[in-house]
Amino acid sequence: MEIGFDNNLYVQKQTEKIRERIAQFSGKLYLEFGGKLFDDYHAARVLPGFHADGKIRLLQAMKDQAEIIFAISAGDIEKTKIRADLGISYDMEVLRLIDDITETGLSVNSVVITQYTGQPAADAFAKKLTSRGVRNYIHRPIAGYPAAVEHICSDEGYGSNPYIETTKPLVVVTAPGPGSGKLATCLSQVYHEYRRGMMAGYAKFETFPIWNLPLKHPVNLAYEAATADLNDVNMIDPFHLEAYGKTTVNYNRDVEAFPIVQTILARITGNKEYYRSPTDMGVNMAGYAIFDDEVVRAAACEEILRRYYKAACDCKQGKGSEEALHKIENILQQLNLQPTDRSVVAPALKRRDETHQPAAAIRLPDGRIITGRASNLMSACSATVLNSIKAIAGIQDITLIRPEVLEPILRMKIDILGSRSSVLKVDDTLAGLAVTAASDPVAAKAMAALPLLRDCDMHSSQMLHSGDEGTLRKLGLRLTMEPVYPSKDLYF
Repeated sequence: MEIGFDNNLYVQKQTEKIRERIAQFSGKLYLEFGGKLFDDYHAARVLPGFHADGKIRLLQAMKDQAEIIFAISAGDIEKTKIRADLGISYDMEVLRLIDDITETGLSVNSVVITQYTGQPAADAFAKKLTSRGVRNYIHRPIAGYPAAVEHICSDEGYGSNPYIETTKPLVVVTAPGPGSGKLATCLSQVYHEYRRGMMAGYAKFETFPIWNLPLKHPVNLAYEAATADLNDVNMIDPFHLEAYGKTTVNYNRDVEAFPIVQTILARITGNKEYYRSPTDMGVNMAGYAIFDDEVVRAAACEEILRRYYKAACDCKQGKGSEEALHKIENILQQLNLQPTDRSVVAPALKRRDETHQPAAAIRLPDGRIITGRASNLMSACSATVLNSIKAIAGIQDITLIRPEVLEPILRMKIDILGSRSSVLKVDDTLAGLAVTAASDPVAAKAMAALPLLRDCDMHSSQMLHSGDEGTLRKLGLRLTMEPVYPSKDLYF
């Protein structure tokens, strides 16, 4: 993969910027952390060279100065809101993140359950946190929020929230997803700090949109495609343009909220010039680490195509809206892109049409495109994965998995597990390959090529069952699918 982003430079500049902002506020900064702390695969895809765990690496460089607070909405806990890319609920994602962050040596301060109105699921989650030794706090809705500034900035407003004791100069406030109450948690803490006679600052760390890239740059448009279901829109920051005469990019929610945030901060601190624009609030240096704009543009266009297919499949299954799909279609038109511009689409569909069977295609790291089709024994994706690792390993047309290995797998699927299908899914096939590889050096050579499929593009001529889709994503394949059901069965 071609690289267009310098991750080391990014960490260096980002760290310097955060430390500069801490110093600006006399050594105490509450930093609202948007996006994903771990597994930021969107950033890694649109900025080739960006490390998916880049934000954690950044915080690790400052671990002696930083501690982390998690915010999670009581409503999201009650609704069992799911993080789509991992398939787990927001409350479970908080527990996962606490485990992962603790492993890195970073300090987790506590969890704040926001917008609490007596939700039983939130009570159960708080009890679980307490039983596991995790400090947790409850923030209730504030009457008149966000317009009634005088009430909000009073003992009945932010003052009614419990104060969270912190000890480090940098307090990162993050969440499992959007709408979790990060901003309100930060501002509540700033209010309490000033009431205690301590100066504290607020800033925002949001990777996208990148403020110093053009409004219609593919990287910024890829962010719009990724948030099409939230109806986020990139726009010129009018406050920054008026204050400084400079054009910068932000997004609608921050621009719309800025006058209120500005008023609240001015009321708390007494400083009317605390920030003059939403861009001023940010500490994002990602734009300065792009060294090959052409590579980054191409990667962002690929991501927009992937988002199109995801939205089309979601819409087909009733999990997404037509409005979100139409928004991405509009973005494709702005960039003069067609869905078939994705390099693996045409080969997969051609193989399907030639064989009259479901098919798939993978683009290997050297640019070769390998296809496979469904058979009575294997799914199209299973065949394509096997064909691809054989091609990478330079293995000619031989059978990789011995029949005596496949037969007991098939018997277990049908006779014991009660499967209606005798077709081997991807995980079945990989299990058979692993068993064969224990005694067959050729199969072992093929299996050793599996990690080289990471970050390769793949396209399926039909939607996949969740099991196959999940396994392919675990292999690191960048999968898209035609919005076509694999059969007439209603249960899919």
